Amino acid sequence: MSTIALVRKPGPRLDEGIVDHIERVPVNLPLALRQWEGYVEALHDAGWRTHEVPPADDCPDAVFVEDSVVMFRNVAVSTRPGALPRRGEIAGTRQVVEELGCSVNAIKEPGTLDGGDILKVGDTVYVGQGGRTNPQGIAQLRAILTPLGARVVTVPVTKVLHLKTAVTALPDGTVIGFPDFVDNPAIFERFLPVPEEHGTAVLCLSDSNLLMSASAPRTAALLEGLGYTVTTVEITEFEKLEGCVTCLSVRLRHLAD
Repeated sequence: MSTIALVRKPGPRLDEGIVDHIERVPVNLPLALRQWEGYVEALHDAGWRTHEVPPADDCPDAVFVEDSVVMFRNVAVSTRPGALPRRGEIAGTRQVVEELGCSVNAIKEPGTLDGGDILKVGDTVYVGQGGRTNPQGIAQLRAILTPLGARVVTVPVTKVLHLKTAVTALPDGTVIGFPDFVDNPAIFERFLPVPEEHGTAVLCLSDSNLLMSASAPRTAALLEGLGYTVTTVEITEFEKLEGCVTCLSVRLRHLAD
């Protein structure tokens, strides 16, 4: 089995990225590129191969490649972003997953769905319904994934950009989140509150290793106390655009070599 992460280099218009829930702050593009390179290096150090998706330089938010496709095993679902300016990001990602041999489906009009609204915990797929993902998009995703054994659960998202801005999951299935961001933590079987807003997002590098933002040291300490090895990366320039460690890659774990 291969562990491949799809990534896309920040484009020249990154500073023009969409900001919905926080105050706009100028993005330092050279620093963003160095931080992106550090993020990719952390993936390599953890044994992941990376595959660069072709650039979409007319789309300022294209670096957040997770929003362009949803993976479930070896099945890819091309999304249809809720923000119209982001729809040009999809073609390059679809091209790559097709080249990797994935079966590809697509969300179609009038559905909208962003990959950042998808949280997978085993065979349960939580889908955030909010500003970017609508009921029609969720219905289409459910029709695609249910025959594959997935259970698709709708989660309200009203306080943040995407579901995974509010919550992510540890390797044991525990969902973690910053309480002020979560509409209804009771939806999740196990929920662990974290003390910092940038501590909501963890990327599971393995069953014991986590990748997260250096902006949440208290959360890193909490997770280390649970027995996890935590690697932190600086992603301040992406956090200015409501980004996090999960949105900067798409992880494919079920492809045969």
